[in-house]
Amino acid sequence: MDKEQIIEETHSSSSPDERLSLVDKLRMLLDITKTISQTMDTQEVLTFLMDTLGSLIPYDAAGIYLIEMNDDKKNPYIFKSKVIRGYRLSFEQIEPSLRLGEGFIGHVALTGRSIISPDVSEDDRYFPARKRTRSEIVVPIISNDKVIGVFDLESDRLNAYSEDDLSMLQLLASQVAIIIEKSRLYEELVEKKRLQTQLEIAREVQLELLPDGDPQMDGFDICAYIFPTEEVSGDYYDWVKIYDDQLAIIVADAVGKGIPAALLMAFLRASLRAGVQIGYAPQVAFSKVGDLLWDSVESHQFITAVYGMLDTTNRTFVYSNAGHNPPLLVKPNGEFRYVEYGDLPLGMFRDKHYHQHFIRLEEQQILILYTDGIIEAANDTGEEYGLERFAHRVIEGFDLTAKEMIEFIREDLVNFTESEFLSDDGTLFIVKPL
Repeated sequence: MDKEQIIEETHSSSSPDERLSLVDKLRMLLDITKTISQTMDTQEVLTFLMDTLGSLIPYDAAGIYLIEMNDDKKNPYIFKSKVIRGYRLSFEQIEPSLRLGEGFIGHVALTGRSIISPDVSEDDRYFPARKRTRSEIVVPIISNDKVIGVFDLESDRLNAYSEDDLSMLQLLASQVAIIIEKSRLYEELVEKKRLQTQLEIAREVQLELLPDGDPQMDGFDICAYIFPTEEVSGDYYDWVKIYDDQLAIIVADAVGKGIPAALLMAFLRASLRAGVQIGYAPQVAFSKVGDLLWDSVESHQFITAVYGMLDTTNRTFVYSNAGHNPPLLVKPNGEFRYVEYGDLPLGMFRDKHYHQHFIRLEEQQILILYTDGIIEAANDTGEEYGLERFAHRVIEGFDLTAKEMIEFIREDLVNFTESEFLSDDGTLFIVKPL
C-alpha cells in the first residue's frame, strides 16, 4: 500500500466512533512503518504520520515536537513543533510556552516516561494549551537512550485513550526515532562529502597557485616545498624572476583552512604579482595589499607573510615582514640567528605602514623562510619541534643541496611527530649561495 492509499483509507474511517479493529490497526501500522522507512525527509515523515494517525488513535488535537539546543545557558533545550493539528495557535505561539519539565510534554521529555491522563483537569502536571481538551496521551521519542522528542494527542472526550493506544503510539514513536536518526546520519554523511569536496577543491586551488618548479639563479641553489597535510590550510609561496640577477620571493600563511584560506592565497598572489609588474618595493606592496584585505575580508581573516627581493649579484635580500616567522640565517661554522624584525599581519588594520629590512648574505650563508607549521609541529606529548631543533637540523644538513636539505628536515619532522602528515601545512623556502 502506497502513501496515497494509506491516507485515503484513513480519511474514509476518520470518525472517532468508527474505530478500526485491532487487526486493521496492526495492518495499517505495518503499512505506515513501511512507507516512512522509505524516506530520509524527517518533515515529510512527521507530516505523513499526522495525516494517518487519526485512524489508528483518534484525536482532536495533536503535535509532534523535537528537542533542539539553543544558546541560552539557563534553558539550553527548546521544543520545536514540527507538525501540529487542531490548535488555533500558531507554531510560534506554542513553542515559547514549552519548557523541559513543565506540563505533560515537558515532563515526558524530562523523564522519558509516557503519560495517559483520562481527565486532565485532575492532573496538576497539565498545562492548558487548549480549552476543549479533556484527556491526553503523551509518548517520548527516544533515540540511543536519549529523549529527542514527544508525541502528544489530545481528545475532547474523557478517558479517550487506553493502554492499547499507548502501545500503538510507542511503536510509532520508536519508528520515528529510527527515521530521525537515519536522517541525521544521512545529513552528516552529505555534509562530510561536501566538506571533502571543498577540501579537494581548496587543495587544487592551492597547488595551482604554486610555481611549476624552482628558480634557476647563477651562484645560488634555491628550492621551496609545502609539506602536505590531511587538511588544507593557507600556506603559500611564490617567486618571480624580475631580472637575471633579481628574484622576488614570497612566503605566506593565511589564517584558517579550506577554501577560505585558499581564496586568500589566490588574492595575495594576484595582488603581489601585480605589484611586481608595477615595480612596488616590498613595504609599499604590503601596505597596499593590507588595505585591500581590510576592505575585502572578514575581521578575523588575515595573512602573515615575508616578501623580498633577492639580488644575486650583490648577495642581498631586501624584504618586509608582515607578522610572519623571522627568517633563519645559518653560517658554515654552525652559527645561526633568527632575524627578528617585522610588522603586523596583512589585513589586520587599515592604513598600516610596513618597514623594509636588509640582509647581506655572507659567503655560503644560508637563508631559510618557513611557516609555523614547521616549528609548531608537535609530538604525542604536545612538545613542539621548535626553533632550536629546526636550526640545528639545518646545521646538520648544511652541506646538502637545497632540495636534499628539505627532505632531510622532512625526515626529522616525521620522526619527531611520528606522523607522515603535519597538523598544519609547513613550508620551506631555502636560499643557498654556492
